[in-house]
Amino acid sequence: MTRLSGKSALITGAARGIGLAFAQAYAAEGARVAIADINLGAAEAAAAGIGEAAIPVRMDVSDQSSIEAAVAEVEARTGGIDILVNNAALFTAAPVAEITRADYDRIFAVNVAGTLFTMQAVARGMIARGRGGKIINMASQAGRRGESLVAVYCASKAAVISLTQSAGLNLIAHGINVNAIAPGVVDGEHWDGVDAFFAKYEGKAPGQKKREVGEAVPFGRMGKASDLTGMAIFLASAEADYIVAQTYNVDGGNWMS
Repeated sequence: MTRLSGKSALITGAARGIGLAFAQAYAAEGARVAIADINLGAAEAAAAGIGEAAIPVRMDVSDQSSIEAAVAEVEARTGGIDILVNNAALFTAAPVAEITRADYDRIFAVNVAGTLFTMQAVARGMIARGRGGKIINMASQAGRRGESLVAVYCASKAAVISLTQSAGLNLIAHGINVNAIAPGVVDGEHWDGVDAFFAKYEGKAPGQKKREVGEAVPFGRMGKASDLTGMAIFLASAEADYIVAQTYNVDGGNWMS
């Protein structure tokens, strides 16, 4: 028997990258997976690639009505959500003197409010059904310490770690385990955008920052989405029933805590 057999999972931002890798891994472990993404076409393509175990749903985590509609749709189609992965996130970078309120609001609307209110909507259903559940928030090594050009993103991921602690302590009374994963530098198409920020502000050639951060990882390379799936499966499984309000680093040795 697979570890998530009979479970249903909702993963936000799951049409590509880490979210898609988690969806594929959960399906392989026997779960039915809702691929939630602001881009419904991409979610549909991702779900089709997984097969009958996956269902696509449009979800904008910065919009409360979209969160509520998507959660209600997934609950209706699956009979209830057992696992939530708050994966949807945005990145930004700028010197402190150049940070705009609009950029701050955009990042916090997705990374912090999106995490909180999606967690809330799913937790309400879990509480009503009375069978507990697992919630996994995606933090980051950036939430463990500041970075010169990444103040807003770092602050947003620090907030995710804090939300995980508070929600974990609150929701375990209902049998809901809330924990988080803090990746390090993970290769993927999103890193093209990250690299471009550093090319702009540090005067680096395209690809230089990506190469430098990969070489600096103690493991010897940047992470891959597949490096994170083991932790994601573990935290969603019964093996993690006694783990509450923790954030696990999966970063090749970049940060120790």
